[in-house]
Amino acid sequence: MKINPIHWLAALALCAMTGMVQSAELENQRFDDQTTLAGQALKLNGLGLRSVFIIKAYVAGLYLPEKSSAAADILHGNGPKRLQLRPLMELSAGDIKKALIDGMRKNASDAQWAGLQDRAQALGKTIDSIGQSKPGDTIALDYLPASGMVVLINNVPKGAPVPGADFYAAVLEIFIGNSPVDTRLKKGLLGL
Repeated sequence: MKINPIHWLAALALCAMTGMVQSAELENQRFDDQTTLAGQALKLNGLGLRSVFIIKAYVAGLYLPEKSSAAADILHGNGPKRLQLRPLMELSAGDIKKALIDGMRKNASDAQWAGLQDRAQALGKTIDSIGQSKPGDTIALDYLPASGMVVLINNVPKGAPVPGADFYAAVLEIFIGNSPVDTRLKKGLLGL
């Protein structure tokens, strides 16, 4: 029996597709292509590295119901979302809190910040309870439409949920907004 080369190539391509990598990797940090949050499958939208000069701080992965490279659509889209951070160095709770609060303030108008301030303080208290984060830890900032933003450290929820889609959008703006903390990180999270 003679094998048609086109059939052989098609079979080879099918084998390659079924054995496709089910995770993505950046700086030796593996992120699953999908995760489940609030009973909904989320897709890895992109990965990015936060670095300052030569210091690599963390790798971040953004999970969404549907992939998108449009920051505005992501910020205002419905459904659960996850921003997962993997520290590449030791980070104190104070450093994390300062970066989050300063980043939110930088991206918000005065009127927006007035509406976010109390919830930002609540987030700050949750971050204070984390202590030191180190390489190997996972920090997840999850958005659940029914309850708000939940902080998880190594898959363990910390503190009370912080309510409001506007609050979670303000947190995401730190990473993918008009004044992101790192433009390369933004491009990575947007899958660009």
